[in-house]
Order: sequence, then C-alpha cells, then structure tokens
Amino acid sequence: MIPFKFKSSHPKTWFFDLDGTILEYNLIFSAVGKDKLLPGVKELWDTIPEDDFIVLVTARPNYLKDVTLKFLEKKGIRFNHVIFDLPRGERILVNDEKPGNITTAFAWNVERNKGF
Repeated sequence: MIPFKFKSSHPKTWFFDLDGTILEYNLIFSAVGKDKLLPGVKELWDTIPEDDFIVLVTARPNYLKDVTLKFLEKKGIRFNHVIFDLPRGERILVNDEKPGNITTAFAWNVERNKGF
C-alpha cells in the first residue's frame, strides 16, 4: 500500500493532511460534526509501525479542534500531533539527505476523497 521503499530502519515521521486525504472533504465550515473516514485509511494506519510519529495538518480553524480530535480518536486514528489553521496552499517538506544516499523526504499525492 505504501508506494515507497525505505532504506533506513529508523522510526519515520509521517505528515498527513486531513481533508480529502484521511477524511472526506466536506466544506468543513458547513458540515461540522459530519466527518467521514475515507476508504483504506484504517488499513494504511495498521501498516504504520507504532514507533513512527504521525503529524496531522489541516487548514481547519482551531475552533474545530475538539470535534475533529474526538472523531479521530473514536475511529482509532492514532496521531502524535495535529496542527490546525494552516494556509490552504501547497505544503512543502524540506529535509537533508543522510550519508549513504538515504532519501529522507518523500511526497505522496493522492486524489481528493479517493482514500488509499
């Protein structure tokens, strides 16, 4: 399911957008409390090792934090940190390359609302 081959056995840090990636994009401001988990999310989460770190990012405003976190917890979506109030534009990950030609930054774009 994960489209990458990792060379390192070190724990990974995962960054996931919420809406359209993990949760169905639903015009969040008018559909508060009507979140829906996308297909394959639970299966993907089951493949992420427990010692990996998961950061969720979203443009959702901070006032939706409690309802969003309660939904994720109810659905068994583990995470270590969630960042709210991000801009809606592109997200850029920059990281250094480890010695031994080990790639340390990956990007995985998925089609909105299709799941994994």
